[in-house]
Amino acid sequence: MKPEASLPDVLLSVRDLRVAFDSGPAVRGLSFDVRRGEVLAVVGESGAGKSVTARTALGMAPRGASVAGGVTLHGRPPGTGTAAVELVGKDRAAPAALWGRRVALVPQDALSALSPVHPVGDQLAAAVRSVRGVSRGRARKLAVTALEQVGIADAARMARAHPHAFSGGMRQRAVIAMATINEPELVVADEPTTALDRERRAQILDLLIARCRAAGAALVLVTHDLEVVRGHADRVLVMYAGRQAESGPVAQVFARPHAPYTAGLLASLPPTEPLAGRRLPAIPGTPPALDALPPGCAFAPRCPLATERCRTELPEPEQTYGDRTVSCHRWRELPASPAELFLEKASAM
Repeated sequence: MKPEASLPDVLLSVRDLRVAFDSGPAVRGLSFDVRRGEVLAVVGESGAGKSVTARTALGMAPRGASVAGGVTLHGRPPGTGTAAVELVGKDRAAPAALWGRRVALVPQDALSALSPVHPVGDQLAAAVRSVRGVSRGRARKLAVTALEQVGIADAARMARAHPHAFSGGMRQRAVIAMATINEPELVVADEPTTALDRERRAQILDLLIARCRAAGAALVLVTHDLEVVRGHADRVLVMYAGRQAESGPVAQVFARPHAPYTAGLLASLPPTEPLAGRRLPAIPGTPPALDALPPGCAFAPRCPLATERCRTELPEPEQTYGDRTVSCHRWRELPASPAELFLEKASAM
């Protein structure tokens, strides 16, 4: 089943997205929607295609990538001046004109996202002037205000400082200010808190979500941290080997996963209570290489429920109930306590 694109609250529609490199396919026929004002988490192990998907959806496909499929940024109601735009296609100039205006990116490495030779305030002011066309003085005031809004103390002084004078957390705050200063409709955050400790991670995520909600923006949060998803996202898209494994509201997916892969990820989370000598369940094996994808379900070699059909026939996304979809031939047979399956398989290997 493919998501319905005609829903009035849909901001971004991704349809049959395919991204390939010389080494093989990184995204394989992915379809999903992002709704206005929501936080959608995209999760999966390294190599699942999360970052490639998110950046391609913004029209920022990596160099050397072959891209097919459709990505549409829907407009607001008639008369508001924002029409629907195709972000994937032959005209690469079209999405670039939207960057910083209607869509924005919070990258993983905040230091590389900021110019080392210009004061941070000047960089924010330049972002404002490129979109709003205000005077230099007005842009500088807006830059200082943006730094204040993301919790940087003595913002007027720090606006005159270069990025090397900022701590890691402060640089991440500055990048969030940069991404949200022009109130875009869609923000993509690609592992924005990887280099931060747990306390700062929570602070930065709370701040990012608050800034997006204040502007009415949707947030796509790319992460491998399921605790982050549990505490901050509305919906989750689980990816494996470039395809959707499962998607749906976070509370429902975490309470009762339908895909064995999702179940394995959740089973590997540290428990709230001691295991009393038992091992923590883990998914055995590793994800497949792009140039060695199996003909059927890519998760079959690691899945405790895999059958011959799983190893030869690619499962297509289907609706389970409500707003949930899953790509698995045997999702109806997943037990209520799937952690035991992964404990048994890990013990047998």
